[in-house]
Formats: sequence, C-alpha cells, structure tokens
Amino acid sequence: MTELSDREADLVSAHEQERPARELGGPLRAGVWVVGGLLSAYSLLVVFRPVEAIQHRMTFLAVALPLVFLCYRSGLDAVVRRLLGRPAPEPRDSTKPERPGVADWLLAAASLAVLVYPLLDMDAFRERGSGAALTDLDVVFGVALTVLLLEAVRRTVGLAFAVICVGFLLYAYYGAYLPIDWTIGHPGFDVSQIVSQLYTGTEGFFGVPMQVAASYIILFTIYGAVLDHSGASKFFIDLSFAAFRRSRSAPGRTVTTAGFLLGTVSGSGVATTVSLGSVAWPVLRRAGYPREAAGGILAAGGIGAILSPPTLGAAAFIIAEYLGVSYLQVLLYATVPTLLYYLGIFLAIEIDSRRFGTRAVEVDAPGAGRLLLRFGYHFSSLILIVVLMALDRSAFQAVVIATVVAFLLSFLDPEHRMGPRRIGRALAKGALEVLPVTAVCAAAGIIVGSITLTGLGQNLADIIVDIGAGSLIATTVMAAVAVLLLGLAVPVTASFIIAAVIIGPALFDLGVTRPEAYMFVFYYAVLSEVSPPTALSAVAAAAITGGNTYRTMMMTWRYTLPAFLVPFAFVLTPNGQALLGQGPFGTVLLMTAVSAVAVAALAVATGGAAAWPERVLAAVAAVLLLFLEPVPIVAGLAVLAVAAAVHLVRRRRRDPR
Repeated sequence: MTELSDREADLVSAHEQERPARELGGPLRAGVWVVGGLLSAYSLLVVFRPVEAIQHRMTFLAVALPLVFLCYRSGLDAVVRRLLGRPAPEPRDSTKPERPGVADWLLAAASLAVLVYPLLDMDAFRERGSGAALTDLDVVFGVALTVLLLEAVRRTVGLAFAVICVGFLLYAYYGAYLPIDWTIGHPGFDVSQIVSQLYTGTEGFFGVPMQVAASYIILFTIYGAVLDHSGASKFFIDLSFAAFRRSRSAPGRTVTTAGFLLGTVSGSGVATTVSLGSVAWPVLRRAGYPREAAGGILAAGGIGAILSPPTLGAAAFIIAEYLGVSYLQVLLYATVPTLLYYLGIFLAIEIDSRRFGTRAVEVDAPGAGRLLLRFGYHFSSLILIVVLMALDRSAFQAVVIATVVAFLLSFLDPEHRMGPRRIGRALAKGALEVLPVTAVCAAAGIIVGSITLTGLGQNLADIIVDIGAGSLIATTVMAAVAVLLLGLAVPVTASFIIAAVIIGPALFDLGVTRPEAYMFVFYYAVLSEVSPPTALSAVAAAAITGGNTYRTMMMTWRYTLPAFLVPFAFVLTPNGQALLGQGPFGTVLLMTAVSAVAVAALAVATGGAAAWPERVLAAVAAVLLLFLEPVPIVAGLAVLAVAAAVHLVRRRRRDPR
C-alpha cells in the first residue's frame, strides 16, 4: 500500500491482530532488509527451479523465523510491569531506532540452528522420522522448535493463538488421562511421538499451511509490494475518486471501489481501512456523512479487500491446497459472493445518501478517462494473473510473471520508475510482510498435527453433529458462531485453519460438499474482523472518524450483512452451489439474479428509508429468496411485491399529489 504516516501506522498497530514490528535502524535495518530481499529472491527462484517440498519449507522457515525475533518486540517487559504494578514508561521516541536485545539474538540463533540441523542430512532425518527411532538430539531440537514457534506467534499475533496451540499439545500428551468413555479420549502419545509427527514430516510444522506461506503468500506479497512501489495504489485511489464525482451517493461508492482496488496490494482489512480513511474521511465528511456511517463504509470497504478476487486473503490459498484445485478455481468460487457483497454495500450507500441528505463533492482529481489513458496499464498485471491461470499456468508462475510485468511497466511513470533501490525495497517489503503469516502457518502445524495424530477432528465433528441433533441448519448456525468467536481471538488465517480441520468434517458428515464447507468457513473467518464486540476494522475506522465505536460497528455490520447471510445459502440449499459458480451456466445466472434481489431486499430491511411494515416484509422476502428453491422464491417475490405496494400506498397517503 502507500506509505503510511506515523499516525496511520499507529492506528494499524493498535487495531490490527498482527502486532507492530520494531523500527530498526542503521546497519541492522540494512542487514534485515538484505536478508528479506534474499528470501524473496529465493522464493522467486524456486518457482522455476523447484526443490523438494519439505526441504523448501524448512529453508524458508530457517530464514523467516530468525527475522521474526529480530523484527518483533517481546512485549514481556510490559507484562512484568503490569504484574508488579509498576507505571508505564515514557512513550518511545519514534525517531530513534530500536535494537533487539540479547535474548532476541539468542532466539534467532536457536531458530536457525534447529531448522538447519535437519537440512544437513535430510535423507537420514527423514528416515528416522518415518520409522526408525529419533535420536535424543532430534527430540531436543523438535521441542525447541515448538517453543520457538509458540513465542513467535505470541510476538506477532498475540497470546491467544499460542495458548490454543499449547492446549492441543497437552491434549496429545495427556489424552490417556481422559475418561475412557469420552469420545475424544485416546491412548496418549509421548514426547518423541509428538515430535516425530510435528518435526520430521509434512503433517506438522511443514504441512499445507507452511507450504501456502512459503509458496503462495510470499509471491503475492512481493507482487503487492512491486505494485505499490510502481504507483498503483495512488492510481487506484485517484481513479475511484474520478469515476464517481457527480452524485450524492458518489463519495460512498468511491470509498468502496477504492477499497476493492487497494485490496490488490494489501491482504489486511485494517491496513486498507486506515490507508483509505486518511484520504476518504475528509471527502465523506464534506458530503455530509455522519461519523459512524462514514466509519462503517470505510470498514466495509477495507474488509472487502480480503474477500475479493483476484487477490483473496491467505486462507484462500489454503483452500486451494486442501481441495487440490487451482487458485483460479477458488477465485471462481468467490466471484458471485463478491458481486453480492458489493451490491449490498452500494445499495445501502444509495439508501443512506437519501436518508442523510448527502451531497456531491468536487474532488481535485484528473478525469477518469485521462487517468485510464495515462496509468491504466496498472490493471494489466492483475488481468494477466487470471489469464495465465486460465491458460493452465500455475498460480506461482502467473504471479511471478505478473510481478515482472508490473516492474517493467513502472518505467512508464518517471516518478515511480523502479531502479535498483526500489527493487530492493519491494523485495524486502514483500518478505517482511509475510513474517507474521509464516509464524502462524508454521505454528498451525501444531494444531493440524495433533488432530491428525489423535483423530480428534472426526471425534469433534461427531460431537458437533450430535449437539445439532443431526440438523444441518442447527449445525451450520453453531459453526458460524464458533468461527466468529474464534476470530475474535486469533487472526483470519489461524481461525480458518482451526475451523477447517474441526468444523469442516462436521459439515461433510451432513452432506455439505468440501468447496461449500471451506468457503463457508472462509467467509466467517474474514467477517470476524467486522463482528462485534471487537470488529477490528470498524474500531480502526472509528478512530479515524472520531465516531462512536459501537455505533460504527453496527453500521459496518449493516453494510456487510449480505456477506453474513449468503454463505448460509450455499451450504443449506441444493441450488446454493450455483453461488460458487458450480453447475450449469443458466442455473448460476438465475440463482445469482435471485440472490441479488434478496440482497436488495436486505438493504431495504436494514436501511432507514422505509417504514417498519415494509422493512419487516422485505426481511421476510430476503430470507425466502435465499432458500433458492422454486416455491420459496415465488413466495419471496410475492412478499416483496406486497412490501412495495405497502410502501407506495403509504407514500401516496403522505403526498396525495
């Protein structure tokens, strides 16, 4: 994204689930950036000169994990102060660089040692893990890596995820002490068995999540960094303001569109919200939007950045790996829900513009046509990714080629021409931005490995189905609530992984297909960022606009409501798979149109422009339409027609003319 001001960076740090990195300086900063740039270069090279999967993942983590300890603060001093009741120190002078302590350097060195160790004799290490007994050194290093990863995720995303990982480890070790008649009981495993599961193969630390971080996510963060440094972020914002400039709803639509475009260079809802807010809030204020409504639009636009193709959030890459399909297929799954999401926001904005009496705002920006003629080439690399994947190129190759194209096109803009210095900064930025996700994906191997080792996944799935009394509706509602609650404590990627391996099997058992189940979990993991009581994106937006935090959350929830309800449609109804682009084209088109009408009804039901009778009828119509079956569709359209008739009658009575 565009470079953030100090205040914007502080807002992201305060409200993002990923913790702020240190502000390094001097030779250390240069060294870290060089290592980060080399990690990016290695990741690009591996696309065309592949190495063995586990070896690649180990090598990647061997570079990334030490960087985590050098770049992210421990935060333990603050914990100690709170425990001892000591006052907080004076605020840090942001102009002075920070330095890692001795403990940070020791942890970085230990990380490097435990990950280089198996690489020294990979064949022997793999043989010991696949059957032969592990050596004492293997066990010690495996335990050490476990502890290091727990500390890494505590530093980068907080204590909650680390505690969850520890809970799964304790379950694997102490399972034999559970009552024998408990469904989740198991014989228990010793330290050597747990280490073998997590450290020596691809069922633990170096499993699918780590593969996604080391292969997909790093390449897309590099691509995003190159786009950013080539001036794409500025172009996307300017184009959005130029495209909608002459109507009273234009400011709201502009912000939403800019959020969608900025999502191509950022995988963070909070960062997109903050960057967008710094530019858009003054415009929304001049247009007459109340603070809370403006904050809701900003947060909804920001979260749309990780719900929308062509660059979905990190969890989407994991879906592709779990399903064994191309990333392009996942993009197709997300296309219709994305269209419905933005349709709901645009309709809500249109209603609110009338309710709040907003007005058009003149923005000092070039015309849209002129901008497209001069800088429209920034879209070419985005389009190229989709085209290459449609031509059966792998996602890895597609994004690397698109990155090279974005780099070459930067020379068309003298202000953002990417010389050696900009190239180095982009490569380093791409690697450093992936560090928190890498720590989460590696530590998630503790959860996945423990579940695989103990058989917990299927056991919990059976319990969930039993609690729901075998009802798909009840089980789906419980699944949605569970994922939202999980997302309050851990980042989107982590909550998706946990929910996918626990809740996914429960939905499978009730006949839900794997794409439908995983996409359902994905949407609710993402939507936790706009769900009360935390709603991180909404809190960040309220900090920008100065609005009431709770009311901003509720406005955000209203703007994003279709995203909460549409996933139920593709899980609960037979025709719901059409919303994921599956089935005959005519069916997909028809179900999309019906869902669009349902989204419009939801916009009426949640907006304040209509009276209560019409709003209640519109809500009933929306629910009936989202069943996507002939009888409910006809009933829903009939109820919606009644709502329209009631509205017209009431309007004529108010204004007989």
